[in-house]
Amino acid sequence: MATARELGLVIGGLPAGALNAITDVPGVAVGHQTLNGGALATGVTAILPHDGDPFRQKVRAAVEVINGFGKSAGLMQVAELGTLETPILLTNTFGVAACTEALIRRAIAANPDIGRKTSTVNAVVCECNDGGISDIQALAVTPDDAHAALDAARGGPVAQGAVGAGTGMTSFGFKAGIGTSSRLIGIGGQDYTLGALVLANFGAAGDLVLPDGRRPDPRSMPEGDKGSVIVVLATDLPLGDRQLQRVARRGGAGLARLGAFWGHGSGDLCLCFTTADPVAHAPKTFTPVTRLDDGRIDLAFRAAAEATQEAVLNALCAAPATLGRNGRLYPALADWLKENAPT
Repeated sequence: MATARELGLVIGGLPAGALNAITDVPGVAVGHQTLNGGALATGVTAILPHDGDPFRQKVRAAVEVINGFGKSAGLMQVAELGTLETPILLTNTFGVAACTEALIRRAIAANPDIGRKTSTVNAVVCECNDGGISDIQALAVTPDDAHAALDAARGGPVAQGAVGAGTGMTSFGFKAGIGTSSRLIGIGGQDYTLGALVLANFGAAGDLVLPDGRRPDPRSMPEGDKGSVIVVLATDLPLGDRQLQRVARRGGAGLARLGAFWGHGSGDLCLCFTTADPVAHAPKTFTPVTRLDDGRIDLAFRAAAEATQEAVLNALCAAPATLGRNGRLYPALADWLKENAPT
C-alpha cells in the first residue's frame, strides 16, 4: 500500500528525514512479529533506542498520558525517573504480560546481576485492543513472539500498516495499524531529527479530518471514540525529561489535527525519548548534561505534532481493507483517496 505523501496528502512544513521514519534518528531500530491467520490478526512491534544494552546505557525519556484508558506496563517509573531502560514493545491488550516477561528475561540474560546485586528492570510495554478483528481471548502473543520482534529490529525502512502490533488495529472506521514519520530540525547551527511511530487504533468513524480539510466517510455507522493510540517519539536533540514530556504532549496536537477528541474509552499516550546524553546505570555523583534552552524548543514541538499526524495517516494509507470478526468491513483509506481524488 502507499504512503500518505504518495497519495497526495501534504502534512506540515518541516522537511522529513531520508526514510520519513523513526529510524531516521541514528541508532533507533524497529522490528515486527506478525500473527495472521484463522481468527488471529495480532502481533508485536519492537522499538530499540540504540544498539547497545539499554539497561546499562539508559536513555532519557518521559511519558504524557492524554487519556488513561489503558493497560500498559512500566510507564509509572519512566514518569518518575525520566529514563527508559528496555526496548519498547507494542502489542494487544492481553499480550502485555507476555511481552513484559520477554523484556525481563532478555535483560536478565544480558545482566545476571539484575534483581540480585543491582536493581530490578523496568520493562515498558504499551497496548491497544485489536479484538474487533482478532480473537483477543486466544492470548496468542507469547514471549517467543516478543523475542522474534526484538530479534527482527533493524534500522532502515519500517514496514507500516497491518503489520506487527498493528495487524488487527483500526482508526476512524478504517483499517489502520503501525505508521511512522520523521522531521528534520535545525537549532543553533546543528541538525537534529525527531521521528514518530504510532500504533493507531482510535478515532470515531466519520471524524477523520485530512490535511486538505476533507472528511472521509468510511460507510460505517458512527460510534464512540473507544480505541487507543500509542505514540512513540524519538529524537537526537538533547532534552531533559521535563522537556521530553513537553514534546510528548505535542504528539496530542497531531492527533487532534486528525479529528480525535480522546473519548472516554480511548487510551491515548505519548512516550518520548532522546538518544542524546544517555544515562549510565551506575553514574557518577554529579553528571554534566547538555540541555536545549526552553526558548528554542518550538521547532521540536512543531516536529512532534507534524510527525505524529503523518505517522497516523501512513498507518491508515498502508493498511488494506479488512473484514472484522463480526463481519464488519474496515475499508482502506488508500482506496477512498483513489476513488475521491481531487479533479
